[in-house]
Amino acid sequence: MIRFSDDIKRLWRFLRGKIKGPMTLNIYQAKAWKTAIYPCKGHNLIYPVLGLNGEAGEIAEACKKMMRDDNNHLTITRKADIIREIGDVLWYVAALCQELDIPMEKVARKNLEKLADRQRRNKIHGDGDDR
Repeated sequence: MIRFSDDIKRLWRFLRGKIKGPMTLNIYQAKAWKTAIYPCKGHNLIYPVLGLNGEAGEIAEACKKMMRDDNNHLTITRKADIIREIGDVLWYVAALCQELDIPMEKVARKNLEKLADRQRRNKIHGDGDDR
C-alpha cells in the first residue's frame, strides 16, 4: 500500500478543487469579474496592473525562498504556494482584460500567433516586442 505524506495529500486536495465542468479562459474571466471589488471597477486599469505586479512578485519571492530555505529544491508545499500565486496572477490578468474590454482567449490567441510568427522567422531569441 502506498502512503502519501501530508504535503502530497494537501496538494492533491488543493489541485482537485471544487469547481467542476469545462473551463475556458473566457468563462474564468467572467466568473473572476463577479468577485472583483476595487475602486472604480470597470474604469480602472491601474488597480489590476498594480495587483498583477504584486502577485508576480509573490511568485518570485516563493522561488527565492525555495533557493534559500529548500536548497533550490521544489517541495510539494512550495509548489502549492506557487500554484496559488499563479491563480492570483490569473485573476489580475482577467481583471485587466475586463478593464480593456477584451476576452482573455483573444489575448491568448494573439500571443500564440505572435510566438508562431517569431518561431517561423527564427526570432524567438532576442529582445524587444517587434522582433
